[in-house]
Amino acid sequence: MRTTIIILFLLIVFFGCHPTKSVNEAKIDTGTEAVTDTIRIQNEELQYEIIILEVGFEAWLATQRPRWYYTQSLLENRNKYYVLEWNRRAGFPNQFDPLLYNQSINYQFNIDYGKEVNYLLFMYFEFFQQKYNQRL
Repeated sequence: MRTTIIILFLLIVFFGCHPTKSVNEAKIDTGTEAVTDTIRIQNEELQYEIIILEVGFEAWLATQRPRWYYTQSLLENRNKYYVLEWNRRAGFPNQFDPLLYNQSINYQFNIDYGKEVNYLLFMYFEFFQQKYNQRL
């Protein structure tokens, strides 16, 4: 089975959370609960899926430029660069924080994932860089 992106982002979900907490919630010191944003896109024909689990991503995404602002080729080119750098960092856990880069991304450059997947992947990289003060 050719899987191009299976569970693309199950990363950086619950830093500092107790392992017995459920996947959909994380306790905050104030006693309130924060629900994790979950965005999932799936294409049965190409057998890929992208899952983004990150607190605050969906709200942040709503404040960004819309999909139509970017061309698919621009998104693909930027994602190629980001994926290569991400995978390089995931391959060196002694140099880079393994909690941030705990899994490589299986993004094949010769497959047309479509604009929506490329947009969400690009936006996640932008969000990740801002939230965790990283420069990919």
